[in-house]
Amino acid sequence: MQADVVQAPSRRDRVRAATSQEIVQTARRLLIERGSAAISLRAIAREMGMTAPALYRYYASHEELIHHVIAAIFTELGDYLETAIRDTARAAAAADAAAADATAAKLITACQAFRTWATAHPAEFGMIFGSPLPGIEMSHIDPLDECGFRFGLIFLGLFHELWQDKPFPVPADDELDPGLRAQLARYRRELGTDLPLGALQTFLRCWVQLYGTVSLETFGQLRFALDNSEPMFELMLGDLASMIGLEYPPAD
Repeated sequence: MQADVVQAPSRRDRVRAATSQEIVQTARRLLIERGSAAISLRAIAREMGMTAPALYRYYASHEELIHHVIAAIFTELGDYLETAIRDTARAAAAADAAAADATAAKLITACQAFRTWATAHPAEFGMIFGSPLPGIEMSHIDPLDECGFRFGLIFLGLFHELWQDKPFPVPADDELDPGLRAQLARYRRELGTDLPLGALQTFLRCWVQLYGTVSLETFGQLRFALDNSEPMFELMLGDLASMIGLEYPPAD
């Protein structure tokens, strides 16, 4: 049976794809240099030597363009975390670490990489994790939803892996707040996971602490007290580790 031949993109398609990517990159540069309010179709067109109506051949609306900018940022962040996790996995394999220890190391690495990326990209972090832009819907829209979901699954996947390798104490279903229990059950159905509801609650508690600590540092909200937030971040990692039955930093 003859295999299907994959047709290479035409020159026109390649030019269109390159221009679309340039538009997204220009929007991101304006975000970094001038803030989210500067990302208008008119401003982007001016930067690229185009007319604003010409941009509508690539993106149907300002909102659609913003979705692609945010999706590109999520993709970059996900790639950054996965690279750091792979490096840690290789180091753990070389050291012949136990499965649970290797997973714990990858989870801690993901948390640290998240902080490193965020503090190095405050404008991008603010766009995807800060206050929603006026008129921009942030959920259940492609490609934004797909890229954001991929990012979330990085942490959830490692958490699930740790649970399988080394289960830790979590509340039973009947010990959960009834209001939370129903929401966690819905969340579990959406994820398609078999994690106990108590484990999902612990996962969300960990995310709230990680996100809150990184956000405060990235947005400069700890400067009233701290010139260097890294020790506070390390304390937070210790709190997270204790919630999932780990010791941080690990004993020698």
